[in-house]
Amino acid sequence: MRARAHRNAAARGRDAFTKRPATPVAVVAAVPQGPVQEPAQELAVLGEPVPAPAESAPEASVPPAVRPLRVALRSRPATVSADVRLLAIASDHLARLGPKRVTVVAVAAEAGMTHANVYRYFPSKDALLDAVVGRWLRDVEAELARIADAPDPADDKIERLLTALAAAQRETLSQAPHLFAVHLDAAVAARPIARRHRVRLRNLVERVVEEGIGAGAFVARDRERAIAYIFDASYRFTHPLAIQNDADLPRDLVDLRFGVVIQAIQRSLRSGQL
Repeated sequence: MRARAHRNAAARGRDAFTKRPATPVAVVAAVPQGPVQEPAQELAVLGEPVPAPAESAPEASVPPAVRPLRVALRSRPATVSADVRLLAIASDHLARLGPKRVTVVAVAAEAGMTHANVYRYFPSKDALLDAVVGRWLRDVEAELARIADAPDPADDKIERLLTALAAAQRETLSQAPHLFAVHLDAAVAARPIARRHRVRLRNLVERVVEEGIGAGAFVARDRERAIAYIFDASYRFTHPLAIQNDADLPRDLVDLRFGVVIQAIQRSLRSGQL
């Protein structure tokens, strides 16, 4: 009996020593490839503002597949409105094809819209091309406004205003003839873009004349007559039709004649004849 008990105890010890314990079942989560992004790093990669004051994740910590997205988002231009996009396309077509060959259908196709949508922004082809000219005219008017606002004597400003106006149009006739052609047509037909330009020019000239009268440099009995005289006397050198007609004349001859006219305008403003 005692020997049998010893044999049973030895067997139980041997079984306990050799039997493997049951392996617990573990849930293994999928391990993402590449370094784990912290929330602030994810925001930096996507171009979103990071609320914490910590710096954005360094480039080395960004997965290679995400780096092109980061660059693209940071360099992505601001959204361009449809009318601005249409003007840019129309400007390109005008420069390449000329006003007669520009079509609303072709502009709309390049912009990715129907021609009916173009008419929501510009009621006609002339309106579209006039808007292109209007962008150029605003640049010209901005330069003339800087001359009018400069701290120079009024008689010098009159000379610089007229010279800059003539030079801008002659340069455009030479370098962008299709743009000048639309500008000329608008002026001859007195379309709204040309009338507004004329009003702004008159305001600039009136400002200089008023300044000259206030400083005692000009003596004008009739201010309206004085302003009209400036435009009438300089017509041949500042109106687009006259500029085109004189396009074949030597530049130095045109400048010489224009200088004589400007001097006559200055004398008339100083003498009080107007």
